[in-house]
Amino acid sequence: MNNKTELTVLITGVSLGMGLHIAQTLALQGHKVYTGIRDPKGRNVHKSETLQEYLFTSNSNTMQSTIEDTKEYIGMWVTKDGNIRHELLPNNRYDEARGKRKSAYQGAYTVTGNHIYYKDDTGFTADGEFKEGVLYHAGMILYKEE
Repeated sequence: MNNKTELTVLITGVSLGMGLHIAQTLALQGHKVYTGIRDPKGRNVHKSETLQEYLFTSNSNTMQSTIEDTKEYIGMWVTKDGNIRHELLPNNRYDEARGKRKSAYQGAYTVTGNHIYYKDDTGFTADGEFKEGVLYHAGMILYKEE
């Protein structure tokens, strides 16, 4: 007897991040997934075959390892001008230097898929997205230091 329940779900915001990850996961589990989605050029996507192509092709980074899987997020991330140095530590803590000010911000972080959530020690929260080896966070673009 199969006790698996098939869900029918509607997910909005599936262009990237958590919405995309949830849609992929549920679709792979065999659930019926309806989405509100826009392609990277901002045009609405309506055809289910287009959605399937979007969710499950290499162009959308699906079926590939996420940065959460590879742990490649651990290390120093730096803005191009070197002014902001954002160290993601293996214990899910971060230490951010700004200019000559070391440890300007410190706190905890969680990585889910290619998305990162921050909560600094004062309670302030923020998030970011890893795309093709680059961290986009709070209007900044950070590159991993080798």
